[in-house]
Amino acid sequence: MLRRCGLVLAGQSETLVPADRKLYALRDATGTVESIPLIASSIMSKKLAEDLDGLVLDVKFGSGAFMTTVEDARSLAEVMVGIGRAHGVRTVAYLTSMDTPLGREVGNANEIRESIEVLRGDGPPDLVEVVFTLGSEMLLLGGVAPDRETARARLEAAVRSGEALERFACVVEAQGGDPRVVDDFDLLPTTDRRHEVVANRSGFLVACDARLVGIAAMRLGAGRERKEDTVDPGVGITLLAKPGDRVEAGQPLASLSYRHTARLDEALGIIEPAFVIGDHPPAAQAPW
Repeated sequence: MLRRCGLVLAGQSETLVPADRKLYALRDATGTVESIPLIASSIMSKKLAEDLDGLVLDVKFGSGAFMTTVEDARSLAEVMVGIGRAHGVRTVAYLTSMDTPLGREVGNANEIRESIEVLRGDGPPDLVEVVFTLGSEMLLLGGVAPDRETARARLEAAVRSGEALERFACVVEAQGGDPRVVDDFDLLPTTDRRHEVVANRSGFLVACDARLVGIAAMRLGAGRERKEDTVDPGVGITLLAKPGDRVEAGQPLASLSYRHTARLDEALGIIEPAFVIGDHPPAAQAPW
């Protein structure tokens, strides 16, 4: 796939660091899931098994991240960078905020659709900025760009020319999917049931809690609460307003795609408090 498409999308499997799954189950049973050394070794074992020359890590912090404080995220990043460099891999880590969901989509098909929009050049600015920043760093580590300005220009050119989208379609086909999805979102799983969460007052959207949005999406069926749960790729949440936006009473803040009314009711009780509206806009925050 690497030779054919130029990239590979992979995760832990029975043939790629299979012991990691067993170790994670043991961590869960022993209450050591939050151990930074064990988190770092779990993540880095998968990376180092790929025989890398360079590695760029995106370490999240905030309400929607495993590491809620930037200090803990920095500690995790430092350990992972140390492991990588100790194994001869040039390793760089960025700390990126996840207090608010990145982009506007939460859910499986939702996020695939948004990923394709980024590759078309139509993605939301915050997501595009993170993608291009991490991508630029990868080109620097790969030695194919002399500086960040040149690296970013190459990424932007790949999007404009359509080459980035072609590469994605190649991977989809190589993994047994339908590459026509890049031109036809109707091929993605979906549901025709929608419900909008609206603003309860006029003002500025001060916060949109990523953790609550994520839990609400899980309750809709977009994620697993227990290992045996089935994921519904067609349900999810689309954010219609982001922190800093001026909103009016009754204005839609989010659209929930759902399949079962009972699940919607659960999700609404969680997502509605996620939106905080105030009289003044929040202070501007960088994504890292």
